[in-house]
Amino acid sequence: MSIHLGETAPDFEQETTVGPIRFHEWLGSSWGILFSHPKDFTPVCTTELGAVARLAPEWEKRNTKVIGLSVDPVGSHREWEQDIAETQGAHVTFPLIADADGRVAALYDMIHPAADPKVTVRTVFIIDPDKKIRLTLTYPPSAGRNFDEVLRVLDSLQLTDRHKVTTPANWRNGEDVIIAPSVSDEQARTLFPEGWKTLRPYLRLVRQPGRPH
Repeated sequence: MSIHLGETAPDFEQETTVGPIRFHEWLGSSWGILFSHPKDFTPVCTTELGAVARLAPEWEKRNTKVIGLSVDPVGSHREWEQDIAETQGAHVTFPLIADADGRVAALYDMIHPAADPKVTVRTVFIIDPDKKIRLTLTYPPSAGRNFDEVLRVLDSLQLTDRHKVTTPANWRNGEDVIIAPSVSDEQARTLFPEGWKTLRPYLRLVRQPGRPH
């Protein structure tokens, strides 16, 4: 099956490095990031899991839980965690799903037969507290994932869920944003009393809501 934006993230119960979890229950009221790697002890993914581990304070600030997955068993995951700690200088404290039977990979369309019929592709899902899919990314085997970009999109999603704005290309947290097209100028005067810059009637830039002066 294919996973589309706005759909409910498939629920599952599976063994992980922290014991069995039921996914939706484990997420609770948090945002979630589910990301897969082809198999344990691979070089690019070793650096990626280290990067995710180092970002632990950033995930916590954003009320976000992260969880990894591959087709390897729990014992292999735990051995790999030792390598990650030694080579990347960061301890993996988030769960790694053991998906040897491929059930979760099938639910999330992580097996792409034309790439490799036996292992999961390197994909990322952002899931909101309502358990809806808000972002999907799939990377080639040779290019390490940019988790700064995942954080950036997470910031954008959380901001735009709270306020009637959207974020422009290459936006970073704290920069100006765009007033949503669905907001009329009359509504905008109430929502953004300090005013905005109109480049075109459909392109109105405004200070990010909540940004300090």
